[in-house]
Amino acid sequence: MKSFIILAFTIIVPLSVFPQSATHPVQPLPAGFRTLSLGMGLEEVKKALTSDPLFLYRGDPDVSFLPQTNQYLIECPGATYLRRAYFQFADSRLFIIILVLDTQKLDHYSMFSALTTKYGPPTSLSPQESVWQSDTVRFSLERPLTVKYVDNKTFSAILAKGGAQKDLDQLSREKFIEQF
Repeated sequence: MKSFIILAFTIIVPLSVFPQSATHPVQPLPAGFRTLSLGMGLEEVKKALTSDPLFLYRGDPDVSFLPQTNQYLIECPGATYLRRAYFQFADSRLFIIILVLDTQKLDHYSMFSALTTKYGPPTSLSPQESVWQSDTVRFSLERPLTVKYVDNKTFSAILAKGGAQKDLDQLSREKFIEQF
């Protein structure tokens, strides 16, 4: 009888202390925030920002063209819990969302706890950032308090293109040196 009580205690107590895993299934990683989703077109994002009161988007003055990379960037202030937001586009498609949160109203631990409960443990964890990764999205919480959404496919293509550009630069350098 004593061993039955010990066995029951070792099974029941952990279940009552850690009930979240049984009642809260892990959700797939988000591909965006509110009405904004990775892959949206530039004009769609402008329209969504205009109609969302959390973003203090002023229109085209908040849009920049990055000539070296042929990309667009929208930067706008936020309201309430959001200090600033950045939206980066490649081929006129949204591929990075960066949300800088207000550290006076939110804290890193609360955000980390909520995200871990919702999406499970991070894929990688360091003092600087917690990263959740899927085939399509890299979702991170960075210190002091920034949330990032990155389209993996587009980002990988840009990195590969950058590697190809480095190879081309190296070839050009070698050809230049050969001329002497």
